[in-house]
Parts: sequence; C-alpha cells; structure tokens
Amino acid sequence: MSSPSLVIRNGTIVDGSGGDPYEADLVAIDGKIAAIGGNIPKGTEEIDARGKLVTPGFIDVHTHYDAQVTWSDRLSPSSWNGATTVLFGNCGVGFAPCHEDQHDMLINLMEGVEDIPEVVLSEGLPWNWHSFPDFLDAIAARSYDVDVAAQVPHAALRVYVMGQRGANREPATAQDRQRMAELTAEGLRAGALGFSTSRTLNHRAADGSHIPTLRAEEAELTAIAHAMREAGTGWMQIVSDFEDQDDEIGLFRRLARESGRPVTITLLQSDARPNGWRELMSHIDEANAEGLRITAQVRSRPTSVLLGLELSQNPFMGRPSYKHIADLPFPERLAAMRQPDFRARILAEQFQGSRRAGRVERWDRMYPLGDPPDYEPKAESSVAARAARQGRSPEEVAYDLLLERDGKAILYLPVTNFAAGNLDVVREMIAAPNTLIGLGDGGAHVGIMCDATATSYTLTHWTRDRRRGALFPVSWAIKRLAADNAAEIGLNDRGLLKVGMKADINILDYDNMRLRSPEVVYDLPAGGKRLVQRTDGFDATIVSGAVVYRHGEATGLLPGRLMRGPRGA
Repeated sequence: MSSPSLVIRNGTIVDGSGGDPYEADLVAIDGKIAAIGGNIPKGTEEIDARGKLVTPGFIDVHTHYDAQVTWSDRLSPSSWNGATTVLFGNCGVGFAPCHEDQHDMLINLMEGVEDIPEVVLSEGLPWNWHSFPDFLDAIAARSYDVDVAAQVPHAALRVYVMGQRGANREPATAQDRQRMAELTAEGLRAGALGFSTSRTLNHRAADGSHIPTLRAEEAELTAIAHAMREAGTGWMQIVSDFEDQDDEIGLFRRLARESGRPVTITLLQSDARPNGWRELMSHIDEANAEGLRITAQVRSRPTSVLLGLELSQNPFMGRPSYKHIADLPFPERLAAMRQPDFRARILAEQFQGSRRAGRVERWDRMYPLGDPPDYEPKAESSVAARAARQGRSPEEVAYDLLLERDGKAILYLPVTNFAAGNLDVVREMIAAPNTLIGLGDGGAHVGIMCDATATSYTLTHWTRDRRRGALFPVSWAIKRLAADNAAEIGLNDRGLLKVGMKADINILDYDNMRLRSPEVVYDLPAGGKRLVQRTDGFDATIVSGAVVYRHGEATGLLPGRLMRGPRGA
C-alpha cells in the first residue's frame, strides 16, 4: 500500500446492505475502500473505532442548497449530520436556466417557496451562469465538504422558455414544449440526476403568486418525459396536493411509463385526510407491481413549524402590539416582551391574519421543543394541557415559555404526520417497501424549521430511543439512509461499505448520539439568519477517504465535488 491510506481499526461495520454488523478493520486508498478485514498494514492515517459503528455516508436526496452551493463550501446542517452526498434542485425551484432579466423573478419564487430571504439571495448569488450546463460548470469549479448533485427545476425552465407567459401559468405551446424537452435533455446530458416539478398550492412566490408549474398540462410533462427516455437517465421528482388523488397518481403512472424513468413523490399525512396517504401508497405499490418505478419520499418525523421570538414565526405575530415591534432587533423585541404592561396588552388582543397564519395559535398542538428536542411529545406536554393544569390561559403559558433561555426558547408545532398525536403513521411510512427517507429540506425554510437532522433522528429515535412502539435494527436504518437512496438516484458507487466502493464513511458513537436543540446563526450573505442543528456522536465523517469532520469540528479538507450523472458500482 504505497499510496496514502486511511485505516479505521476495531470498528463495528454496518455496511449498508441491511446485514448483521461485524467487527473488522477498513482501509481507504485513493478515495475508495481498498480492503475490509484483518491483518491490514499500518496506514498513513489511523482511526481507532473500537466500540463505534462504521457506516456508509448518508445520501440526502431532498435538499434546497441551490443557492448555498454558490457561496459556501459547506452544506451544513446536512454535512454535520452524516450526509456525504446531497441532491438539490427539488420541488421545481432553482436558478438555472435563467435570462439576466429573470433574476428577480427566480429570487422571488425561491424566497416564497423555500423561505430564504430575498436580501440573502440578492447579495449571495453570483449569477455567473446562463444555461443549466453553465450552472453546473460554476458548481463544478468549487469544492465542498460533501459531494453535491443537481436536478433540472421545472419552474426555472418554464420561465426561461415562456417568459411571463410561463410565470402566469399559461398553457405551453407545442414549440414551448419542444424547447423545454430539449433543455431538460441538455441538463441531463450535462450531469443532472433528474427533473423536478411542483403541483402544490402551498408553493407560492414571495409576492403571493402561485408557482409557474402548478397546473402544467400533461402534454408539457409528457414532452419532458420523452426527453428523459431518450436521455436514458434521471428521475422525475414531484410534489402534489393530490386534490384529485386518482387523477394525479394516474398522471404520474403515465409519466413513469412514458419516460421509462423512476418517479418519486412527496408523501405526508394531513390532519384533514389522515388516511389519504394509505390510499396513495396502495396506488404506488400497484404501479411497482406492474413494473413501473414510483417511490414516495417520507420524512422520519413530523413536518413542523418552529416558533420563537428569534425565528420567522411565533404565536403572537398576528397581534397588533407585536406587529409594532416585529421589525426591531431581537434584543429590543425581547426587552419589550419582558415589560409587564406590554405583556398584559398583547395577551388581551386577538390574532389578526389568515387562517393559515393563525395555526400558530393551535395551543393543543404546540409543545416546548426542549433540549434534547422531543419530536414525539405526549398530549399532556402541550401548551393547552399545561395551561389547564396551571389554571392559566394557553396564551400566558406560551408567552412565558418563549421568554425562557433569554428569549431563545423554541415551541414545536407539528403540521403533518402527527394526526393521532404520535408517530405510529411515520413508522408505517418509513417501513413501507416503496418509500425513501428524505424531505429534510436542507438549505430551505431557514427561519421556521431545521429537518436536515431527520437522518440523525432516524438512528437515534427509531433504533434506540422510542418508547411508544417497536424499534428498527440499526442495520435497517443505515441501509435506508445510505444504500437505498444512493441506488434510487443512480449513484451506485456509494452507500455500501464494500471493496471498490467510494470511501464515504461515518464513524458513530452510537450510544452517545444526541440531537442538540436548533439554534439561530447569522452566517448567510447580508448577515441573514438561519436555523441550524447539530448532533453529538459523529466521531468522524469521511468523504472520498478524507476526514472532513472530527467530533463535529471541520478539519478544513474539502474533497466534495459535483457529481455529473449516474455512477456504476
């Protein structure tokens, strides 16, 4: 072994195949796994992993780092939580292709859909691209703490081809459809791993307008599907409201058939239709039984909104007195909130705003998040239940909770996957054969959530900590987070610890893994804020054989690169 080598000794190998863990040494040379077993010679660098789990790096298939990759070499918080490959360009939003006069339009869309402030995007994006291949070239010129991969975003594509007609959601002409298909194929040939689109009313631009792809006709999507068939690569990632479930899943089945490519869709449990996800899942299972490939992306915990005085939303944001102080710097807002007369006045007021915004006063579904955070709280810990026990109003309890930790306390409001007040449904979802664990949304919703830690949560909660139901084996969870996701997006060179595979590795102090409470940092362009979250217990994260993090601290190495196209085993 003349080349520099990294040897990991005495670890418990959880190789990503789902098989039983075993003890062995592992050596990485030139970015690949060179040997696993015993009698491995001394390496250039050695790590003693006795008592630790040695696993493949995690594949985060649903992120929105489209902007962050242009200004930062670190894809945190995903990279802090074991991800060694991230896929961005989801939900149809992104920044390429783009005409120069459309920058503001795409920023307005990303700000609204993914909750990334306009000033951050305006100051941070270099716009040193025009076409989608140009954008990939700009990314390829940079180095990162993880590998990155992109998808062609439908909204940017539609506006690029159709201009204001596309933004206005007008039907595409035959010429429009042909051009979008050509540009999709161009993006796939340049290295995109897929095409993404959105059909949900929840996705609106900052000015309130619907996403340009909302009612895109089947002919438009079919033209793109045919381009994907000809390119022979990539998946179609789709988010939908499924208002007419049979029609939508019928469309997606036809797209899977016409494209010959996998289709992946977002699956959530809503309070309004708590069993609707099961109906959808049965359709997906039927499609797979017929030979189509359709997967449902699921989150391993509820979709939630985090509420706090330093965050984008809090339970009092719709009350007149709070609106008067909403734009003050955080220390000044906190000082005002601590004044007894201000407290009395705001508690006496009524919420003013939309029904959707008014969900921040769902006292029976609002809980202190805690440290370590509890994402499956019991009903008796809700704000409403606490208030009833204390003989106070829920507003008073919530107000006082927000002032804890010097005003940095966080309240947790589960929005989906929590209709029954527990995670039994999530357990069914993540165990289903045609689902993928994803939807972490790293890089997005920076002021109201931080779900990129759902990878870590899958390990800590679902294999070790849950007390309200059966656990999964660790080997199962690692397979779901690594090999299953890697194979689905065509990166068959990673996700497994086997000789010849890419040396993307986590060393986990599994017994001591613990999610920390989310915190606000001001490290975005223009001093913008974002929620981040770390997890204790990652002894090392290794990308292409190089240690990028030790015990949560960056080493300074940046071996991560843009992945262009699928990879063979």
